[in-house]
Amino acid sequence: MARPRSQLTGREMSVRSGPTWDDMLAGAPETAPDDPDLRGIEEQVKLSYEHAFMFYLPRICEHCLNPSCVASCPSGAMYKRDEDGIVLVDQDKCRGWRFCVSGCPYKKVYFNHQTGKAEKCTLCYPRIEVGLPTICSETCVGRIRYLGLVLYDADRVREAASTPDEKRLLDAQLGLFLDPEDPAVRAQARRDGVPEDWIEHARRSPVHALAIRYRVALPLHPEYRTLPMVWYVPPLSPVVNVLERDGFEADPDDVFPAIDRLRIPVDYLANLLAAGDPEVIRGVLRRLAAMRAYMRKQQVLGETDDAVAAGVGMSSADLEAMYRLLAIAKYEDRYVIPQAHTELAQRLAELPGTCGLDFEGGPGGCGALPRPAAGINQNFMLTRKGGPPMGRSLPVLNRRPEEPGR
Repeated sequence: MARPRSQLTGREMSVRSGPTWDDMLAGAPETAPDDPDLRGIEEQVKLSYEHAFMFYLPRICEHCLNPSCVASCPSGAMYKRDEDGIVLVDQDKCRGWRFCVSGCPYKKVYFNHQTGKAEKCTLCYPRIEVGLPTICSETCVGRIRYLGLVLYDADRVREAASTPDEKRLLDAQLGLFLDPEDPAVRAQARRDGVPEDWIEHARRSPVHALAIRYRVALPLHPEYRTLPMVWYVPPLSPVVNVLERDGFEADPDDVFPAIDRLRIPVDYLANLLAAGDPEVIRGVLRRLAAMRAYMRKQQVLGETDDAVAAGVGMSSADLEAMYRLLAIAKYEDRYVIPQAHTELAQRLAELPGTCGLDFEGGPGGCGALPRPAAGINQNFMLTRKGGPPMGRSLPVLNRRPEEPGR
């Protein structure tokens, strides 16, 4: 068996933890007690095999509205694009400070020791610009990923992130999102230069439908105050399967009280997706349970039970539309992505980020850093004690002055 070796020193190493250490419960008994999401519910969660629960939580960069990695970067290499909200790293500006790595609460920025630069998920922005979904979405065999456009009020981001009560942060972020069906919103978007087809894509956005219209998608750890833009639909299946006694239908009267008997504790999901507020999770699970009960009765018994929809504050049309989106949505319904406009190409190339040292009263100096003409030893972090740097110098591609690096 090949022994693991460090890519930095070349020496053998004993691996005791890693990014996927808990995958398939491999390291759970040793590491799970330190999980902050278990805080306050330790007695409900048993780590013995027969009582364990597991569900996958696919995670990429959250591309937050209030990204802490951008705020942490001293050199201004991290920036959020005005046009589509994607958070990127300018490799030419990055100086390897690594404050973005420690500043991201989701730990989705990593440091490349070969180049001495920070790297992260780019949301496959070259594909997004031509209307194609990200690779992780394109290749998802479970069809569980959705991509769409959301209009929001950028002027109120700071106000929302400053909400004093953590449990009100979700409502504060939802308050930022604008209704694309509102004629006043569409008119203002046109005045602000938003293309007409982008406005139409916002009206068809599956993300807007799941997060705002149906309120079944939730952000990951809203208490971090970064206002994340990758949202999740909590799992429901265990509670319904347990109550299916007649082979085709779970009684909604049984489902709703049984939500607190989920094998995955409601409080755990609340710590993960609702800043510790279990009522938010219960509301989402009730809507999902109502959708399943309504559609099963309609398809198996041929009956339409409007009382089920009314019980969760929705209409029968809403439950049917939510079912189509979550269960049988086609490719073009799951990925509603407008193409970038050629007339906005210059805006797409602009860097809205600024140097983190060039604030009033700050030390400054970022603008004075000259760009190397021929080459630079980008392995500057990999040095031997008392010896020359490890590795070799890497060439730097000389782009045109008007062409910023990505």
